[in-house]
Amino acid sequence: MKKSLAVMALLTLALGAVSAQLPVNLYGRAAVGSNGVVAAAKPEASQVGIDILKQGGNAVDAAIATAFALGVLEPNASGIGGGGFMIIKMKDMPEAVVIDFREVAPMKSTPTMYLGPDGKVVPNSTIEGGLAVGVPGEVKGLLYAFEHFGSGKLSRMDIVQPAINWALKGVPVTVNLASIIKDNYQKLVKYENGAKIYLKDGLPYEVGDVIYNPDLAKTLVRIGMEGADAIYKGDIAEAIVAEVQKRGGIMTLEDLAKYEIKIRKPVVGTYRGYTIYSVPPASSGGTHLIQMLNILENFDMKKIGWQNTANAHLWAEILKLTFADRAKYMADTEFVKVPLTGLTSKAYAKELAAKISMEKPAASVTAGDPSKYESGSTTHLSVMDKDGNMVAITKTINYFFGSGVTIPGFGFIMNDEMDDFVATPGSVNSVEPGKRPLSSMSPTLVLDPKGRSFMAIGSPGATRIFPTVAQVISAVVDFGVPIQDAIMAPRVFQMASGNLNLEGRYSINAYEGLKKLGHTITVRGDYDAYFGGVHAVLYDYDKGLLYGGADPRRDGQAAAF
Repeated sequence: MKKSLAVMALLTLALGAVSAQLPVNLYGRAAVGSNGVVAAAKPEASQVGIDILKQGGNAVDAAIATAFALGVLEPNASGIGGGGFMIIKMKDMPEAVVIDFREVAPMKSTPTMYLGPDGKVVPNSTIEGGLAVGVPGEVKGLLYAFEHFGSGKLSRMDIVQPAINWALKGVPVTVNLASIIKDNYQKLVKYENGAKIYLKDGLPYEVGDVIYNPDLAKTLVRIGMEGADAIYKGDIAEAIVAEVQKRGGIMTLEDLAKYEIKIRKPVVGTYRGYTIYSVPPASSGGTHLIQMLNILENFDMKKIGWQNTANAHLWAEILKLTFADRAKYMADTEFVKVPLTGLTSKAYAKELAAKISMEKPAASVTAGDPSKYESGSTTHLSVMDKDGNMVAITKTINYFFGSGVTIPGFGFIMNDEMDDFVATPGSVNSVEPGKRPLSSMSPTLVLDPKGRSFMAIGSPGATRIFPTVAQVISAVVDFGVPIQDAIMAPRVFQMASGNLNLEGRYSINAYEGLKKLGHTITVRGDYDAYFGGVHAVLYDYDKGLLYGGADPRRDGQAAAF
C-alpha cells in the first residue's frame, strides 16, 4: 500500500492538471454560461466543478468534486473531519432529495458531559479539543451522492483527483485566509499537528505564501481507491480515534464504523408561485427559511421597497418571531417531536404576520403555537447544468479550524460540532448519544412558477444562514434583482432579542429611519463575513443562460462554460 501511494503521489505531481488561480475582485464574482455554472467559496474550486462538467460529468459529479476541493482550498471551514447537508434535484426527479451527512454525538455522550464539579460548563470544552468532536459524515455523504446520482461516466478517483492536485501543488494564501489563520493562531499553536500545516516556522502564513498538505493528498488518494471505508475503518479510523481520545475525547472505532447518513424528504414551501425545497431537521434552516418567506408573503414588498427603512424593519420583526420559535421547538426529529407542519404553515405565518407593527419594533417576543396547525464556519456551493440538474451543498467543521484536533499523518482537521448542542441538560437540543446537533445550514433549491429548475442557493454563517438566503431570494423574486447584485446587497440580522445588526453599506437614511422607529442598531463592516457568504446559480430561460453569483464576503467566485 505504501508503495502504491508513493507512486500515485508522483503521478499526481507529474500529470495532475491544476487549474490556474483565477483573479478575484469585488465586482468580478459572477459568471454566465449556457452549459453549466458552479458557484463556490474559492475560485479554484468553482473551476474544478466546471472541468468535471467539461469531461461529461453532470451537476452532481461537479458538486462532489468541488466539495472535495473546497476541503483542501478552504480547510479552515470544511473537510473530511466534518459534515453537512446536500439537496439534489435531477431534471427527471419529481421531488428533491436531501442527504443529511451531519455529524452525530459519540455513543458515550451524556447531557452533562461538559459540566464541571460546580455544575457550570467548562470553558472551551465544546469548541476545542477531543470532547468537542462529533462523528464526521462528510466522506460518506459526498460519496453516497456521487454513487447514486452521478452520471456514471467518471470514476471515484476522477472526482477526488483535483483535490489531490491542490493539496500537492499548494493552496495560495489569500487576504481572507491569512486573516483567519491570524485570528485562530492561539488554537493552532495548541495542537502541534495542525500547527505543522497551517503555521510557518510557528508563525501565521502571510498573503502570497503557499500551504502544502501532502498528508491530506495521501488521504484523498486512499478515498479515491477505497471509498468511504478508507475513513471509517482501518488505519485512518484508528488514527482518528487515537488523536481524538488523546485530546480528551470519547469517540470510538465503533462510532465511526456505525455512522450512517440519512436520506430525508425536503421541507417544501412556496413563495409567490415559486417552489422552495430546503433541508429538514436536524437543520433548522430550511423550516425557518420557509416560515420567514411565508410571513413575508403577507406584505406588499414592492410597495414597501428594497434596502430602505421599512424593508429592514420588516425583516427584523420577522426574524424576532422566527428565532423565538427556533429556540423553543427545533432539534433532531429522531429524538424530539418538532411541529414542522405548523412551522411551515401559511395559516400560522399569517397569524405571526398580524403581530408585526410597521410603526415600531416589538419590545419582546415569545414563541408562537404552531402545534394547532399540525395535521436542523461553514462553506457552501451551488451547481446547475444545462439540463436543469441542481445541487446545493453546505458543509462545515463548525468554528474556523474546528476543534483544532488534526489527525497526524493524514492532514485533516476534526470538527467541533458538539458545540451546536445546548451544553446543559433540559433542552430539546441537549446532548444525547447518537443525536445530531441542531444546525442552521440551508442548502436550498427553487423552482419557477412553471415548475422548472430556477435557483440553487445557500450560505455559511451559523444562525445568519437562513435569514441571508431568504433576503437574497426576496431580492430576486420580489424586485427582479440580478443574482450577483442580490448577493452583494447589504444585509440585516436580528435575533429574538438584542440589537438589530445592519451591514455598513445600508444608507444613512435607512439607518436614521430605523433609529426613529426605536431600533437599537449595531453597524457592522461594509462587506462583513458575519452575514455569511452566499453562492448561488440561476437559470434564465428567456436567454437560455445560467448565471452564477458569488459573495465578496468570502473568497468566492463563480465559473461557467
